[in-house]
Amino acid sequence: MTAPSTQRHSGSVAAAELLQAALNLASSLDLPSVLQRFVAASTELTGARFGAINVLDGRGRSTTFVHTGMDERLAAMLGRGPHAVGVLGAIPTRGTLRLGDLMQHPSFRGFPANHPPMGSFLGTAVRVRDRVYGYLYLSEKEGGFTDDDDDVVLTLGAAAAVAIQNAQMYAEAEHREHWLQAGQTITTMLLSGAEEEEVLAEIASSSREVARADTAALVLPGVDDTWVMEIVDGVGSDELVGTVMPPDGRARTVLRDGNGLVVDSLSRSRAMRVDALRQFGPAMYAPMQADGRGVGVLVLLRRVGSTPFEPTDLATAEAYAAQAALALVLAEARHAQDVAALLDERERIARDLHDLAIQQLFATGMQLETVRRRAARGVDPTELAGIVEEALDNVDSTVKQIRSIVHALRDPDAAAPLAERLRREASLARTGLGFAPSLLITVDGRVLDSPDSLEGDAAALDERVGEDLSDDVVAVVREGLANAARHARAASVAVRVELHGEAPTGRVVVEVEDDGAGLPPERERRSGTDNLAARSRRHGGTFVLGAGSDSGTLLTWQASLPGRH
Repeated sequence: MTAPSTQRHSGSVAAAELLQAALNLASSLDLPSVLQRFVAASTELTGARFGAINVLDGRGRSTTFVHTGMDERLAAMLGRGPHAVGVLGAIPTRGTLRLGDLMQHPSFRGFPANHPPMGSFLGTAVRVRDRVYGYLYLSEKEGGFTDDDDDVVLTLGAAAAVAIQNAQMYAEAEHREHWLQAGQTITTMLLSGAEEEEVLAEIASSSREVARADTAALVLPGVDDTWVMEIVDGVGSDELVGTVMPPDGRARTVLRDGNGLVVDSLSRSRAMRVDALRQFGPAMYAPMQADGRGVGVLVLLRRVGSTPFEPTDLATAEAYAAQAALALVLAEARHAQDVAALLDERERIARDLHDLAIQQLFATGMQLETVRRRAARGVDPTELAGIVEEALDNVDSTVKQIRSIVHALRDPDAAAPLAERLRREASLARTGLGFAPSLLITVDGRVLDSPDSLEGDAAALDERVGEDLSDDVVAVVREGLANAARHARAASVAVRVELHGEAPTGRVVVEVEDDGAGLPPERERRSGTDNLAARSRRHGGTFVLGAGSDSGTLLTWQASLPGRH
């Protein structure tokens, strides 16, 4: 009576272990972890010495090989995973292949060099979304594999299929999120007024990083209806920059049709006519189209032997390329609108100067010419005094007219108090940063609008700083916030404007600090920071761009207060 009871007890323990192993597989969303757990559980529950899962691509080539029971040194000597040929190719797409000695199988072709000897064998296909995802190999079980082992691997394979599918879906969602973030960065840069070349370089570098490619290139319009690889980031950039794409090549075809393209290997392509591209394997072409117009082509490349791009990769890359193209077209339209507005403003200024100032100066010149002729005839100077006085009044009036025109060219908000202008800059920066920066304004150590501030602090800020320096203070804050939005990838930005003392020894200090990525090791573009330095020198001040207190970047700009007139 005790023997059957013991057998049932052992069976229930095995079932519990199998259930626990299946639950462990479902508890992870990291694909490498899922595969490793699957192989480990399969070897442990069947008693196999060696185990592996071989993930294959559409051509039957190994893309991922996860193993257990073999030390890493020996695995490195064997190289990459095997192809599904020989005995491995005889594993059915459903069910198992169980052998007492795989070397006795008719399809056995021998072991590669350094491979350990193996006899007993159990193999099964792992199906995900009703297609073969890979194969599980188990070997070297003492006494050979049994029917129970078949049940174990089939049950674990079904659980692994669900876990793999969940991990893939999670990875795809995370991948799409990275593409969306990259697209938002491009849009932010364009809205912040970044130069087009800088934006194009960011499109290439961010897409290469997100797509896990070795090289990213932008094919853009050249001279005389040519299309050229103008921006290249990654491996082989020196060879690829300036490459003219063939009229009937893949890039031009993608541009004309508006449909992306995935290529398994450029190195093996017989139709490849761009020699510089033969050094790459998998490739992906995504059209950059907006409003039915082709702006360019995003080309992503991987080294020979790398994992091919998937259709899901192409879908996300196409969406990113379309978003980047739309942002570029909108920036181009905004630039054209700005140019048109500038031309209109110039025409208005010309009219105002002609109608108001030039005409009055001409009339004044006529009056002075009358004085000169009469003086030459010997007219009594007292008779000429009235004409001269009238001419001087006209000159004063003309000066006022010119001042009025010049004042109209200034920032429309220039007449507002400095504190209000600074608050407006901080509010406008929310769009580019994705959050509101903090703003702290102090006058002689007192925080403006705090319980400690004095009633006249706001007026003192405007009076001591003056109109000219106020414009520069606002410009420095605006540039600092724009730089943080474009480059910092920060979670917070703090703006501090401090007024200390009065002229001639007093000064105003501006600090913009973020907690982002910090200064890059090499900064090629310095136009914005050069402007800040020039503004500080104009007021006898200093400008420093360095590391923040913990991380990120700290911009410090200060200027001497102007004397009162």
